[in-house]
Order: sequence, then structure tokens, then C-alpha cells
Amino acid sequence: MGPRPLARTRSFTRRGGRMLKDSHQAAWDRYADALVLDVPRPHGADGSTGVDPAHRIDPEEVFGRTAPLVVEIGSGSGDALVNAATEQPGWDFLALEVWRPGIGHAMAKMDKGEPLTNVRFVEADAALALQTILPPGCAHEVWTFFPDPWPKTRHHKRRLVSAEFASTVADLVRPGSLWRLATDWADYADAMRTVLDRHTAWELESTERAPLRPMTRFERRGIEAGRHITDLAYRRG
Repeated sequence: MGPRPLARTRSFTRRGGRMLKDSHQAAWDRYADALVLDVPRPHGADGSTGVDPAHRIDPEEVFGRTAPLVVEIGSGSGDALVNAATEQPGWDFLALEVWRPGIGHAMAKMDKGEPLTNVRFVEADAALALQTILPPGCAHEVWTFFPDPWPKTRHHKRRLVSAEFASTVADLVRPGSLWRLATDWADYADAMRTVLDRHTAWELESTERAPLRPMTRFERRGIEAGRHITDLAYRRG
């Protein structure tokens, strides 16, 4: 028998699998074979969002070069990803996203300019997959922008940023690397700081906006609703 799937509390909300626009579907059809990594799924409850814990990705093999690697956890519709990959062609970007329409939307944004060869996607639950899928110390930066806030108190246990996940990310990056986070929920920002300030692997580096994170429609809606945007950057000790 192979390894048992790792169990955990889901930190995301499953949304519909249909593409939001025909252009997103067209972009998916055009790019998915090249840009979405084919990963084996476990035999267990995690189904289509899990990755077989025995599977490994070699970033240098995937991208065909040695370059700084940014891992984005929950790339959404790809605003930060596409902007950064365009601005930093010498970096490689691996995005883990469970929402296929978001990946299609990101591909549609990529379709408007020169093809980006420094982006790959994994359609998977990042919190689970990152425990096993990448070699330790491979990432230059990790980004977690606007994770699901799970605002109800009884759902706080589902929040992605936890002591356990902070250890997972600490293993993923090399010493001196940054974990950049952003949220528009004040109590989640406080919870993030509490978790990371207490964690021995992380030290607060900055509360300035991440340099490559663009203003998005999602962010504007949060501001219009009266929510304050918090950016955090923690450095791996």
C-alpha cells in the first residue's frame, strides 16, 4: 500500500468549476497543457484538491533553469502573479490554486501580452501539497495574499495561517527568504502576527506593501467596504 493521504481541516471555500468567461476557457484550452503541472492525486477524502504525498516537483526541471523561485499560495485570478512574472522575467513563479476558473482568468491575462514562460500552476490545496511536493529550501519567497478570512469565530480553525502551516513554509524556504502576506480583515491580520511573532523561524521584516503586489478590484472592494489592508513580510531566520 502507498502512503496514506494526510488529513487536515480545509482552509478554502470550494467554488464553481465553470469558467467565468469564454475567454478564460479559451486561455485554459490554449495554455493548460504547458502551464498546469500534471500531478497525481491521492486515494482518499481530499480527492481532486490533493496531491499524492509521494510525488515531488523539481523546480529546475520544470522551468528548465536555475532561478529564484516564488511560490504563491492561492493565486486567485492571477493579478499579482501575472504582474510579477512580467516585471521579473528572471524569477520563476509556481502558483498553487484550487479554483480552476481563477487559473483560467490568470491565463487570459497572460494572453494579452507576451507569453510568460516563467509561470506554472498546480491545481491543488496548497496547505496540504506544500508539506511534501517541493524540495526543502527551494523557495526565494512565498506569497499568501488575501487568503480566505473565515470571519466567523467558529471557523477560525480553518484559517490557512497557523503555527503548523508556518512550519511548513519555514521548511519550504531558505534562510533569509521572505514570506509575504496580505489581508483586509483586521482580526486575521492580528492572528497572523500572533502566529508568526511566536514562531521561532520567523521575524517581522516589514509592514509595507509588497513591491510587486498590484491594486486589484478585490482589494478596492475591501477598501470601499471600510476594511484596512494589512501587508506583512516575515523573514526566515
